[in-house]
Amino acid sequence: MHKNAGEVMMLDVVVAGGGYVGLGVAVAIKQGAPHLNVEVIEAAPEDVWKKDMRASAIIAAASRMLDVFGVWDELLPEAQAINKMIVTDSKTSDPVRPVFLTFDGDVADGQPFAHMVPNVAMVGALRGLCERLGVTIRHGLSVSGFEGGPRSNLITLSDSSTLETRLLVACDGVRSALRDMAGIKTVHWAYDQSGIVTTVEHERPHNGCAEEHFLPSGPFAILPLKGNRSSLVWTERTADADQLVAADDLVFEEELERRFGHKLGTIRPVGPRRAFPLGLTLARAFVAPRLALAGDAAHGIHPISGQGLNLGFKDVAALAETIVEADRLGLDIGSLNVLERYQSWRRFDTVRMGITTDVLNRLFSNDVGPIRVARDFGLGIVHRIPGLKSYFIGQAAGTNDKGGPRLLAGQPL
Repeated sequence: MHKNAGEVMMLDVVVAGGGYVGLGVAVAIKQGAPHLNVEVIEAAPEDVWKKDMRASAIIAAASRMLDVFGVWDELLPEAQAINKMIVTDSKTSDPVRPVFLTFDGDVADGQPFAHMVPNVAMVGALRGLCERLGVTIRHGLSVSGFEGGPRSNLITLSDSSTLETRLLVACDGVRSALRDMAGIKTVHWAYDQSGIVTTVEHERPHNGCAEEHFLPSGPFAILPLKGNRSSLVWTERTADADQLVAADDLVFEEELERRFGHKLGTIRPVGPRRAFPLGLTLARAFVAPRLALAGDAAHGIHPISGQGLNLGFKDVAALAETIVEADRLGLDIGSLNVLERYQSWRRFDTVRMGITTDVLNRLFSNDVGPIRVARDFGLGIVHRIPGLKSYFIGQAAGTNDKGGPRLLAGQPL
């Protein structure tokens, strides 16, 4: 960190956004290049993250990266392994929901293809690592503007203070203000769907089994948590989702039970319920001079595949490797030539995943007879061919990409 009297503070990397992706970028770069000065600018007050009662699916590749960071062992006591995944396609009124596809087994050496991890535990572990590595987190501030120069960006914060940095990383969400400031356009459309997120307790154990019920209004996902609890991601038409969230407990629980069923005995919502509008947003560029987009700032996809957060962690691994290698070669870490390697590494995978989730949502979120027959036939084929099923498990776990970033393979930078 360089600052003389009357001068603007000079940093190597400033990360705008203190969620998983922003914290992940900061610690990955700092671990790979400890001499670089890295700061995180977080708009929320310091303790807001402790109020997040949600949990997230962490695929095997992402858990390998967290293991390299040194926090996975800290998270494991809070993590619930997903040992099996069941896929059904039915109507809410169907008395029986036939299972068309199951995924079970480990990806390698007894490692499940995914874990459910509470958001509080994840953010807490990454924040603790930031402190140990010497990464400063500034709370209650946002980037209100920046001006690019030949060697650095001059950043203005919401308190009118200024910073100078060789690289600015935008991890400020799907409505990224920094992306707009840089003039980067997006491809976007809304689905007229919202995802209701809540937590339930149930009478019988889930045994690490996750379920994805494809219903006419959208997927209804049951994701196992520690104990007899599960996290729900419940997709409905936006108007219906808003009514359900605002409904009294009796109405909400009745509608929930119709979709959840009785296989785990009596169920009871135990967490707050919130609805999030769903859509597809893809940035037309992931980089600009001295600026890189990561996480939802670069892409927002439908939760039908459970890959949104994990796409962000893939960004973390690719961006950190790009920056650390460039620094070791003595290159300018904020130059467009360096950043374009990160863009080329991540853009195709992101667009592919965005298209895949869009097609799956349109294919399954309807009750058109011929389409339903065709999709169920396809699910049955995947279920009956072991090699094809293993491929899809590897894709879901993020372990098929042999030429991917080292962190996702469990290798340090």
